[in-house]
Amino acid sequence: MKHIVVLTGAGISAESGLKTFRDDDGLWMGYRVEDVATLEAFYKDPAMVLDFYNMRRRDVSNALPNAAHLGLALLEKEYKVSIITQNVDDLHERAGSSRVLHLHGEIFKMHSIGNPGTVLEIKDDINPGDKGDDGTQLRPHIVWFGEAVPMMEQAILLLAQCDYFVIVGTSLQVYPAASLLSFIEPGTPVFIIDKKIPDITHDRSFTIIEKVATEGVADLLAILKK
Repeated sequence: MKHIVVLTGAGISAESGLKTFRDDDGLWMGYRVEDVATLEAFYKDPAMVLDFYNMRRRDVSNALPNAAHLGLALLEKEYKVSIITQNVDDLHERAGSSRVLHLHGEIFKMHSIGNPGTVLEIKDDINPGDKGDDGTQLRPHIVWFGEAVPMMEQAILLLAQCDYFVIVGTSLQVYPAASLLSFIEPGTPVFIIDKKIPDITHDRSFTIIEKVATEGVADLLAILKK
């Protein structure tokens, strides 16, 4: 069975009503990224940072998978499909995808500052004073700027064995995720789906689908059926 590896970014969830990581004004849901997505920000104002992610958790709870999420899940009928996502939502899982690797963490999980290796599920809010078994403050299980991306090694291993690489809804500007393109084997077919195709300088022949994710994934399904 052919193996498709898909890298998804904020663009695929935007059509489910979830804000993209950086809007045109350079803000993330009205906040500067530096104020809500660094460990320094968390230590400076934990209540604000926790409230920001509590809001995001509620937004994701109310969102539904869209046709792009569902289309990628349908590919599992004929292919082995591994999804590497930069998104912290669970829309791929709810759409039916069975192999999802979250590079930047998951909004419905948390860990304590002192014990990041013990990951717990969270559906409601995390509040200041909520502590793990080790007695330290709980925080979202999110990879913030300046922190290591522990799932990168697994992502690279997947790319080394894929037959197709599909990129959906990502600007390829956030590292190290943006570097994943360089780890596929030469000659591997690459499909890029985005409403605004990112600048690509690699010497490769890509199939470019310049459309929003829902329309682009539909085109991808049609191409793969040929």
